[in-house]
Amino acid sequence: MKTAELDYYLPHELIAQQPLEDRSASRLLLVSRRAGDLQDRSFCELPALLGPTDFLVMNNSRVFPARLLGQRETGGKVELLLLRPLTPGTDQSAGSEDSSAQLAGGRPSCNHMTWEVLARPKRKLRAQTWLFFSPELQGRVVSEGSGEKALIDFEFQGDFYQTLERSGRVPLPPYIDRPDSDMDRERYQTVYAEQRGSVAAPTAGLHFTQRMLDQLHARGVDRFMVTLHVGYGTFRPVKTDDLENHHVDREPFEITWEAAAGIRRALAAGRRLIAVGTTTTRVLEHWKRQSLKLEPFSGETDLFIYPPFDFEMVQGLLTNFHLPRSSLFALICALLGTDLAHVCYRHAVEKRYRFYSYGDCMLIV
Repeated sequence: MKTAELDYYLPHELIAQQPLEDRSASRLLLVSRRAGDLQDRSFCELPALLGPTDFLVMNNSRVFPARLLGQRETGGKVELLLLRPLTPGTDQSAGSEDSSAQLAGGRPSCNHMTWEVLARPKRKLRAQTWLFFSPELQGRVVSEGSGEKALIDFEFQGDFYQTLERSGRVPLPPYIDRPDSDMDRERYQTVYAEQRGSVAAPTAGLHFTQRMLDQLHARGVDRFMVTLHVGYGTFRPVKTDDLENHHVDREPFEITWEAAAGIRRALAAGRRLIAVGTTTTRVLEHWKRQSLKLEPFSGETDLFIYPPFDFEMVQGLLTNFHLPRSSLFALICALLGTDLAHVCYRHAVEKRYRFYSYGDCMLIV
């Protein structure tokens, strides 16, 4: 498949910049894979569109404030996006003669944690340069890395992630053309998020409210949670001419004993599996290929789903509308077929659906 087949036209004004006041008020495009039918519906109708023969699998990863704004020791501004930790955040005492303790204001002890980050402006960062983000968080450039990436040794007191809650910012996607706000700390997060680790939200789940979850439960629609921590690579466009030459970044995932047992029971009963989001889809399809008996599993996946692809687990998908030339749109093409996928997206544009993270959704069955 040629990457050019993932192109489609999207007016910029259809890219949602703000979430709706009510999470569940989004529009929903209902798509029948078999018949190719499209229906304009509302997300609040979801309980009526599903029933006790269906069950949901959702990604319970939690977004953390992975964006840091600070300054270099020379006074210039710097922006970091935390990608992945390379060392655990263990206590390490620094003696009074330690230069890092002196730069920290003479604190008697501190903790350290090394992260791979995206840095801007990268050209201004040199090894051993100190970066300051708040009175309780600073970092030293360990390595300039490659591209926009660098390695930063952070210095802090107490718990690193609690420090980030005070010093970090919500890592909104690059296509949202506004600064993040306090509102985003709640809304760029699913109501069922539990396991911290994502730098981007599993956006199909943003539509759910607790009331909606309760309504689905009353309908007999069970739900099971898996975890995949979404990395920044989810926004990386496909730049190779041939789709098969593109590689997606590895992302950590986990399927617990409870989730594995519940999914096995539901499948054995002949129930239809509806994945909530492309991240959940990748977890489930990777899992099936690594564990034929669907046992509890954890690891990393770089599964790239594009046409043609044999889906062994997922029978339906709730998903948002994705970027052109992206691995996520390639997954939609694999599930629907490329022609029908483009029909759906053209329809969504014509009907003025809202696109991307804070936008509307599709239910593919």
